[in-house]
Amino acid sequence: MARTLLGAILNRASTATQTPVPFASRSQSYGRGLFGSSRGTTAQLDAMGAVSTLFAIVNRTAKAEAGVEWGLYRKAKSGKKEDRTPVTSHAALDLWDQPNPFYTQSVFVEAGAQHKQLTGETWWVIARDERSTLPLEMWVVRPDRLTPVPDAERFLSGYMYTGPDGQEVALRKEDVIFIRTPHPTDPYRGIGPVQALLTDLDAVRYSAEWNRSFFLNSAEPGGIIEVPNGLSDQEFDELRDRWNEQHKGVANAHRVAILEHGQWKDRKFTQRDMQFAELRNLSREVIREAFGFPKPMTGAVDDVNRANGDSGERMFARWLLVPDLEAIRDALNHQLLPLYGATGNGLEFDFVNPVPDDVESEATQLTARANAAKALGETGLWDADDILSAVGLPEMRRAAVTVPAPTAVPAASWDDAVAGLLGTEVEAAQRWVAVCVDDENSCQPCKDNNGQLYRNRAQAYEDYPGGSGYIHCVGAEYGNDCRCKVVKRRKTGDDE
Repeated sequence: MARTLLGAILNRASTATQTPVPFASRSQSYGRGLFGSSRGTTAQLDAMGAVSTLFAIVNRTAKAEAGVEWGLYRKAKSGKKEDRTPVTSHAALDLWDQPNPFYTQSVFVEAGAQHKQLTGETWWVIARDERSTLPLEMWVVRPDRLTPVPDAERFLSGYMYTGPDGQEVALRKEDVIFIRTPHPTDPYRGIGPVQALLTDLDAVRYSAEWNRSFFLNSAEPGGIIEVPNGLSDQEFDELRDRWNEQHKGVANAHRVAILEHGQWKDRKFTQRDMQFAELRNLSREVIREAFGFPKPMTGAVDDVNRANGDSGERMFARWLLVPDLEAIRDALNHQLLPLYGATGNGLEFDFVNPVPDDVESEATQLTARANAAKALGETGLWDADDILSAVGLPEMRRAAVTVPAPTAVPAASWDDAVAGLLGTEVEAAQRWVAVCVDDENSCQPCKDNNGQLYRNRAQAYEDYPGGSGYIHCVGAEYGNDCRCKVVKRRKTGDDE
């Protein structure tokens, strides 16, 4: 069954000029023409090659999606992405890297993205060997070739593929992966911006055709030749041939017409009257609006600067790329990986986030956090680590201060000098102090550590777990609990 379908798919390129067999009895997928009365899925696909603005939007979006990096990971018990383990060898990963002998991953994703942008639907068909249930190949299939088959009890019984020659192939649900933008009135199909744009796309196409005709023959005659008396067939043919000979074509544009026994009445509209330039500009805006596509990403630079260019790039990635990539990720994780049975358990596909960093915004936030940390630190009421955590900054270690010793000063004198210069500053940086009850019941290790300074709470709690009880206390050997603790220093030399 799968090989029969693949044969029809592989022949689709050679039959591109054939008129598809109508299949309207089951769906409205097919359309006979490109514009006008045709509103089917075929017309939506063909529209990409007929309107330049639409081509630019779909092409840029599809290529951007195709360039995103993917990976396979083993989920972590914590549920955090940063704790996942990359998987470098798996049959599903090999299939995703090259879905079939003719498509690499990038081409596969790009083709599916084109379909999604134009029709709101992406269809993947799974090919298997008859001797195995594991997927061997995946193929992107045109949306106008596949039709869901509803079921009154199970909602969906399968799909029907119709080839270019009208051949129909029934597909099981597990043979098809369907990614779509849900249609508001049809739960079996998807919807895309082009469906809302077909009338506007007609106008763009027809205005382009009118302009083309203008350059071919100046869009003439654009008027009426009136004669006082009727013409015989021979006279009519002679007048028509003479007119075409003298005025048809670019080389004969705007030649003066000489009429015998006739009167010319102008009935044409000029390009200015039709306002085609304004019409085409308006249509571009309508197309971009339907896709939510930022103007700078189309290559327009007339009113683009660095700020709105960067903003447009981030908006493009965040609101156009990421939702489609998330839909692909869901299809891979919830429809493809389960086909591999137990070997797919605990695994998930994921993509590298394509949204560029907002460097300016991040710098502004970092400055605001640093200022907040400085203001809290100057009060002297809070621990440095707590301040960093409160303002969202990572823990930082104080850099050691080193000063090269001059050769003229003896080493011992230099050490004394450095201690004198830096002693106060180093001591001020120590925010915790060990406090020992010094009496005849105190052990020697506790007495020796009394007054010991620590940089932060974490360091102090290493010697005094939980804030009390010195780890080297020997009182426990005699049945006594350690009475020592660490306390936070308020100011240099003043302890709690």
